[in-house]
Amino acid sequence: MTDHSITELPKIGIVGVSGRMGQMLVNTVMADSSVQLGGATEHHNHNWVGSRLDAHFSQLNSEIEVHDTPDVAFSDVDVIIDFSTPSTTLANAEFAASIGIVHVVGTTGFAEQELRKLSNAAKSAIIIRAGNMSLGINLLVGLTEQVARALGSNFDIEIVEHHHRHKVDAPSGTALMLGDAAAKGRGVSTNTSFERGRDGITGPRTKDKIGFSAIRGGDVVGEHDVIFAGLGERIHLRHVATDRSIYARGAISAARWGLIQDYGEYDMNDVLGLKQHHD
Repeated sequence: MTDHSITELPKIGIVGVSGRMGQMLVNTVMADSSVQLGGATEHHNHNWVGSRLDAHFSQLNSEIEVHDTPDVAFSDVDVIIDFSTPSTTLANAEFAASIGIVHVVGTTGFAEQELRKLSNAAKSAIIIRAGNMSLGINLLVGLTEQVARALGSNFDIEIVEHHHRHKVDAPSGTALMLGDAAAKGRGVSTNTSFERGRDGITGPRTKDKIGFSAIRGGDVVGEHDVIFAGLGERIHLRHVATDRSIYARGAISAARWGLIQDYGEYDMNDVLGLKQHHD
């Protein structure tokens, strides 16, 4: 078990503090009596850099200043919570590893080589990464694996996700989590079973493929459907998020949990106790 020698409320550092998730995290931390704000970052040249947080949050009385580098912003935090971009997350992971702290990662869209860099950072940090940090979604992931295992290849699997117009990656990280669970249930490889887009004359559906469809529009927080389509019947598993605070609360729960863990990589199943051992 890693000793963080915490003698006061854990200090949370927030990445991308001006964004939708960043502002939600600030408000959620402010409302949570078990943690406190410890630092904040924004990207280089952002107009918040160099200003105090309380200039942007009316109910916050804090001298914390927004910085554009983790080594300055997070020098005195216990946890970094990071819903940003892969390149920013990797820089934060490197910093977290340099001082051995908790890094909660909600960032999606990583390439395989970037995931390997995160794994390397986890040798000296506690990295908790999930494409979605809500309790409901993580239960849906478990159900998807169970149903896929029970039905086998007799049912086609399609994953449909709908997000706001500003989301930059597709399929969503949550959709890919669900696809991974379906592939695991079937005992097939994600590399060969995923069909992430269709256009033109594609021919009939290939057996054993797991299909993805991404919808973007409006201010939708997040909707995910897993469809098991057989001959004469269909099974729909669905999760609808109506409030982004579910992700912030999940991230803070992960942060508290991570403070008493050994270095390594974890996910929300570990945090929620949905699996007995970390693989």
